[in-house]
Amino acid sequence: MSEATPPVIEVTGLVRDFGNVHAVRGVSFTAAHGELVAVRGRPGAGKTTLLNLIGGLDRPTAGRVTVAGHDVTAASDRELRALRRDTVGFVFQSFGLIPILSAAENIGVPMRLTRRPAAEREERVAMLLELVGLGAHAAQRPYELSGGQQQRVAVARALANDPQVLIADEPTGQLDAETARSIMELLRAVVTARGTTALVATHDTTLIEQADRVLTLRDGALAS
Repeated sequence: MSEATPPVIEVTGLVRDFGNVHAVRGVSFTAAHGELVAVRGRPGAGKTTLLNLIGGLDRPTAGRVTVAGHDVTAASDRELRALRRDTVGFVFQSFGLIPILSAAENIGVPMRLTRRPAAEREERVAMLLELVGLGAHAAQRPYELSGGQQQRVAVARALANDPQVLIADEPTGQLDAETARSIMELLRAVVTARGTTALVATHDTTLIEQADRVLTLRDGALAS
């Protein structure tokens, strides 16, 4: 990254307390355009809280977060909703798919929220299904798909509005080792092909090799 190019994610002195529990303690780092950053640590280390703060799902006790030029910590609730809709895509461990919708319909939900024209939406859904290797599964509902396939749908949905940042919280936590590796390889391919900046929380050391850089959290603080 050249000096003239600002980081896509900039975290400065981030703190999040829940009463007497210090979930995130003075975390600072940056992430560049097209960089995949893994955030590792044991359960309870603060990974999910950190990602929620960066993605605008939670507000810090202190510190600052900037994402793609947006000051997340100073944003109004309305601005945060727009950020999550247009700039940041989320992938969760639990997949979070809508059971009554098909794979294609699940992927199309974020584009419905932005009122994208139906023809354009359908074209993009088809493209995303091919991207994640599920072109033949468009009409299937989540219960008809394997765990790995459901997570691929979730990745495609996160990419629906072409976000600049992808946040994945333990995206392979419910998957077997081989399927987990395929999901991480998919995330790596997305970052490389689309220039997306990705933060991936994981405690699985076998998945770390896909990252450009690794941050280690211990008791809410970055380990040196």
